[in-house]
Amino acid sequence: MAFSPENRTGTMSGILFVAIFAAAATFISGLAPVKALGLSPLVIGIVMGIFYANTLHNKFPSAWETGITFSGKKILRFAIVFYGFRITFQQIGEVGLEGFLVSLIMLSTTFILGTWLGHKVFGMEKDTSMLTASGASVCGAAAVLATEPVLKAEEHKTAIAVSMVVLFGTISMFLYPVLYTAIFEHASGFLHMTAREFGIYVGGTIHEVAQVVAVPASIPNAPEVMSNSAVIVKMTRVIMIAPMLIVLGFYLSYVAKKEGGDSADVKLVIPWFAVYFIGVAGFNSLHLVPETIVATINQIDTFLLTMAMTALGMGTRFAKFKGLGLAPIYTALSMFIWLVVGGFIITKIICSIF
Repeated sequence: MAFSPENRTGTMSGILFVAIFAAAATFISGLAPVKALGLSPLVIGIVMGIFYANTLHNKFPSAWETGITFSGKKILRFAIVFYGFRITFQQIGEVGLEGFLVSLIMLSTTFILGTWLGHKVFGMEKDTSMLTASGASVCGAAAVLATEPVLKAEEHKTAIAVSMVVLFGTISMFLYPVLYTAIFEHASGFLHMTAREFGIYVGGTIHEVAQVVAVPASIPNAPEVMSNSAVIVKMTRVIMIAPMLIVLGFYLSYVAKKEGGDSADVKLVIPWFAVYFIGVAGFNSLHLVPETIVATINQIDTFLLTMAMTALGMGTRFAKFKGLGLAPIYTALSMFIWLVVGGFIITKIICSIF
């Protein structure tokens, strides 16, 4: 046990060690050049953790490993639950049915497509395929972190998924403003997008919340409706992670029973932290907690997520990546093309109907 008498000191030291790394990642993310790139402390944390794992790992006490594991597992689930303070049901209602449908369609199709392509076409291990697909379809690194406990995946698989989110999410952040200013804003007919439509498109297809915020901000004189629509649709996708994980838990249980036969004693995997996440979002929708306190909770929660991501990086060794080849890139690229092209078509069709 992590906090048993013989492990307690090592566990506490490991947690403190991770917290120091997370604090450094938070500081670096606040620097102007890094902030301009839209890199969240979560991403910086995993990079720092991976650097540690492959260079300095043997220089520190092995007793700290229990604290690092605790940060990557238990603290992670706690942080995902309190991620619900970033969302209200009123925000989801504001964007309308079209925003909800775009989110639902893009999330489900991207997850299914990414999982199938990664596993069946490009020969990736199924857990890695699902993790990569969850990052692209929902909310980037946070979605990968939330999916990992349900799959019980190894750290290096999660790190691969996060790296794909970082790569193609960053490309999106630079590509979308160019698409809008060069094509969508001035085109006529089907290629033309209003500011609101483009906001829904951005929120429904870009990986990270920070990247979604950065896109309208980088467009000169972008209307407020663009940024508002983008963020609200994105948060709608975020809250969908809870039902997605619950469905995934039922699916994994079904597959396990099918493969194990009638006599298999297979326990249904229900990610209760995802259920609690919805509960927290519902509580937040009542506006009983002052906004200043909610803002503080969100800051603390971001730090806890950064700790979890850093701990994840600390368990990642490059040696475990051998044999994967270019399969993760091919999978992530395929999803990226679907998000950009398919997302545009879906957004235009949905918005034209409603």
